[in-house]
Amino acid sequence: MQQPVVRVGEWLVTPSINQISRNGRQLTLEPRLIDLLVFFAQHSGEVLSRDELIDNVWKRSIVTNHVVTQSISELRKSLKDNDEDSPVYIATVPKRGYKLMVPVIWYSEEEGEEIMLSSPPPIPEAVPATDSPSHSLNIQNTATPPEQSPVKSKRFTTFWVWFFFLLSLGICVALVAFSSLDTRLPMSKSRILLNPRDIDINMVNKSCNSWSSPYQLSYAIGVGDLVATSLNTFSTFMVHDKINYNIDEPSSSGKTLSIAFVNQRQYRAQQCFMSIKLVDNADGSTMLDKRYVITNGNQLAIQNDLLESLSKALNQPWPQRMQETLQKILPHRGALLTNFYQAHGDAANLLI
Repeated sequence: MQQPVVRVGEWLVTPSINQISRNGRQLTLEPRLIDLLVFFAQHSGEVLSRDELIDNVWKRSIVTNHVVTQSISELRKSLKDNDEDSPVYIATVPKRGYKLMVPVIWYSEEEGEEIMLSSPPPIPEAVPATDSPSHSLNIQNTATPPEQSPVKSKRFTTFWVWFFFLLSLGICVALVAFSSLDTRLPMSKSRILLNPRDIDINMVNKSCNSWSSPYQLSYAIGVGDLVATSLNTFSTFMVHDKINYNIDEPSSSGKTLSIAFVNQRQYRAQQCFMSIKLVDNADGSTMLDKRYVITNGNQLAIQNDLLESLSKALNQPWPQRMQETLQKILPHRGALLTNFYQAHGDAANLLI
């Protein structure tokens, strides 16, 4: 049985084919919008709430108020059809619902068929696209030839977007690689495996203003040789005497014994000090720090104090045999010790 035809304002609504027509213009709407318009026509002049619309139009669907509002908005646009002089078809009643504001005329089946047959051929026109895909209008006979230029332009734009993205990514990877190479080289020095039983002996400063340079150098060389020979002979430490070693290279020694001659004011006079410092290279801590004022009479006492201080700092007691050997070889007068070192030249002549 064919559904009756109804005129809503200027529009002739044909529910059987989901169309509305006016002055030869024919639009095809979604079935849900046609059902909504027919329900308004059936209750012309009444205020219909959203709940009533949901119960009667969306009978077996669960929808929200937003769907109803969106559907009414789409129906209003279709009925207005871009006509600024078009009357208000559906009015909003605040806090109540919606009301159809135009007259409604119902036709019987025979009258509807006569009206449809007597109506002029429809003029197909495009209806503006809406934001909601679920309520878009179906337009008849509006096929247009495909446009190729926008597609090509879109592909061209996509290509350059990917090109610059990959280029930026490659630059970032290269920068990270270069930065890691720069930081890796200096780190290799700190990763050298240190031997805690190895000791380097270095001379930092070789002269003082108040004492002639040859005697300072001879005394420092003699003390360094004595310490190196004593530890290498009577302990498990391996000492590397680098006082006259002019090559600067990374060392794996766990400790460094530095000898330096420094000028420092003491009692309103400039004094020459011999500074002895033992440093643990693993953590940079100072194990021994001594300063001696060298005179002609205290050179032997300074040497004995240095050996005793090293024994305590390294936790290495000196054997009795070493002490007896030093008593036999070294001069008993401190004034002769520098001349003794200068004459012999190395520590091999001190210990037999």
